[in-house]
Amino acid sequence: MINRSVTEILIGAVVVATAIWFLYYTSTRTNIMTNEDSYNLSADFRSVEGVSLGTDVRLAGVKIGIVKALILNPETYRVKAIFSVKNAIKIPDDSQALISTEGLLGGTFLELVPGGSFDYLAPESVIMDTQGSVSIITLLMRLGTTSGAD
Repeated sequence: MINRSVTEILIGAVVVATAIWFLYYTSTRTNIMTNEDSYNLSADFRSVEGVSLGTDVRLAGVKIGIVKALILNPETYRVKAIFSVKNAIKIPDDSQALISTEGLLGGTFLELVPGGSFDYLAPESVIMDTQGSVSIITLLMRLGTTSGAD
């Protein structure tokens, strides 16, 4: 009887330790619970297909922030993406924001392409030059209609 309760306590402790480790791991990998110094920027897109809250924001392939909000404007039908950028990264004011994918079947992310300006975006600024996501099905349909016309 005593051996059984000791075994149950040990198994319970392992389960609790595993749960704590899992919460720590997911919070550090997704930047959800960490209070990292960052500032917000935004950009308006025609389409943000594949992007959701927590999607990576990358510059030169390196994660520098996350998407914090997606707001649909009911008048223009454009989506305002609000995203964070690490304070250590200064974004030129003529930069471009793109919705990109990691290959044909890869995930989607918001990519920042820096411009050549020596002036930088202030917190809460809007990136004006954007390119929304491109649907692969739409591209394949266009390819099918153009090749059939020959």
